[in-house]
Amino acid sequence: MTGPTFLKLIKYTACLLLALTSLTSCHSPDQDRLREIGVTPSQRTVEPKKKIDPLFFIDGQLCQHLRKIYQDHRGHLWFGTNVYGLMRYDGDTLVYLKEQDGLGSGRITAILEDQAGDVWFGSYQGLTRYDGQSFSLFTNMDPTGPMDVWSVLQDRNGLFWVGTIDGVFQFDGQTFTPFPIPKATVPDTNSILSYDRVTSILEDSHGTLWFGTDGFGISRYDGKTFSHLTAADGLCDNNITSLLEDQHGNIWIGTMFGGVSRFDGHSFTNFTRDGRVKGVEVYSLYEDSGGNIWFPAEGFGVFRYDGTSFTNFHTREGLVTDGIQCIYEDREGRFWLGGWGGLFRLDGQSFVSVTKNGPWK
Repeated sequence: MTGPTFLKLIKYTACLLLALTSLTSCHSPDQDRLREIGVTPSQRTVEPKKKIDPLFFIDGQLCQHLRKIYQDHRGHLWFGTNVYGLMRYDGDTLVYLKEQDGLGSGRITAILEDQAGDVWFGSYQGLTRYDGQSFSLFTNMDPTGPMDVWSVLQDRNGLFWVGTIDGVFQFDGQTFTPFPIPKATVPDTNSILSYDRVTSILEDSHGTLWFGTDGFGISRYDGKTFSHLTAADGLCDNNITSLLEDQHGNIWIGTMFGGVSRFDGHSFTNFTRDGRVKGVEVYSLYEDSGGNIWFPAEGFGVFRYDGTSFTNFHTREGLVTDGIQCIYEDREGRFWLGGWGGLFRLDGQSFVSVTKNGPWK
């Protein structure tokens, strides 16, 4: 096997390995696997045959690694995991959903509710739609491998934009159409999985599309032409993990190796480089109902920006993991956080670990 097919096989092998661990995990793969089955390194020789339900390996936690949280119009909370598929909490019951339910297999990298009220999920098998009754899987039917989805957006016109390991596709609900994005000229790219991977997609208030890339900064498309923003323009890092437009029209950028930046349309403010926040690996930028900006930083907990200063939530507030990857405020005003170790909720100024038995209220 040679050529593009062989290279694609290598990429999908890397993605499979990534699904079993985490891009942000600071543990060794061997330690991760032990914790996944409920055995600490010290137990490895003492109790090698101990049987523990792998779904609830940490004191009844929901899963090993939770990476996406979303609440739909019905009030249902959806939790996308790195290994164990999808969970749904309807206010009364927690349900685990997997490939046999019609869901694309493996890690859940995106959750989106469309304009019709259907909920979509991205995985390394493509897109799955939930219409309130059942799941339907959509893929590009590529004979060399499945469509490995990393980001999804529905624009104001109803068209879906799908970021994959092989670039961007437009999706009209039935057919995927490739949408080539020109790359910026970047010396010494720091790509992790693929030169073509699009990690995040944003449509700003002006209708411009922003595409975060794996090592080539940001590509912007105004409907006619492309432009680029890279480290040469002041961006803190060319490997983009998250994009967010705040209520003032500023664009926030989370990166893999440079922390967090804010772009006001003319220049960048690099909060990490300026020393205002710690941690270079930033995921899941989120704006709450009060206009505060939240984001986790690997190894340093979670930060909240109120427009003037940053507040750091970490071990002193009871956060027991350094691997948070997603933050979400539901309609009841509850803050949920997911990552290595499962699901957590911020109650006031302290964290609560949410197990299969709650607490949910």
